Amino acid sequence: MIMTMKKIVFLFVILITSILSAQQDSFEKANALYNEKQYAEAKKVYESILAEGKESVALYYNLGNTNYKLSNIGESIYYFEKALALSPNDEDVKNNLVFAQNATIDQIDVLPESVITKTVNNMINKLSFDGWAWLSILSVISLVVLFILYYIAQSTTKKRMFFIGTSVAAMITIISVIFAFSQYNYVKNTQYAIVMAEAATIKSEPNLSSDAVFELHEGTKVKVTESVNNWRKIKLADGKIGWIPRTDIKEL
Repeated sequence: MIMTMKKIVFLFVILITSILSAQQDSFEKANALYNEKQYAEAKKVYESILAEGKESVALYYNLGNTNYKLSNIGESIYYFEKALALSPNDEDVKNNLVFAQNATIDQIDVLPESVITKTVNNMINKLSFDGWAWLSILSVISLVVLFILYYIAQSTTKKRMFFIGTSVAAMITIISVIFAFSQYNYVKNTQYAIVMAEAATIKSEPNLSSDAVFELHEGTKVKVTESVNNWRKIKLADGKIGWIPRTDIKEL
């Protein structure tokens, strides 16, 4: 029985290693095609990796670059946004996303935020939900350790030092937990999409016979606020709202 289990584990390890090796080979093959400027072929290989359930910043980033080279601006922005969701502070992704956005037609004015709101949002976005969650766990551990040291310390100086450390750890714990839940609720309740149609007519209601309210073009990022059958209600950064066919956008 023990030998059988060992064989099963061994075969499982071999299988996983083979899969990872094949994916790595495919990724390197796609990179080579990209470097040879065979962008259409590189895209197919990258997409085949994605179809296997593989997800990474590098894969999305390279797909963004490949689609940009193919002048697929909507797809390019979509994949850069996907990469940025996994790594919010990646400067390479941010820079290339800006390049792709500069190629779009629509110029959407962003509604101004108050200084306090902007500052808080910038702080929250410094880390992802997972990042804030890990920080909260580490700060709780630090809090417990520092409290124990404070409790067993004999000298007044050490007690004061551990008390300050405990207070700081407690503050970091509270802030990180609040920010983690803020990030979680934001991601859970906020759905964005990228316009994929070359030109999309936005309607006042979710049907073709309703009035056209404005037009959007490929690559524009919109916020999805409601779904009705094959229509999505969207909101722009400048506050405009309307309905767009689901087939004209790709949700992030």
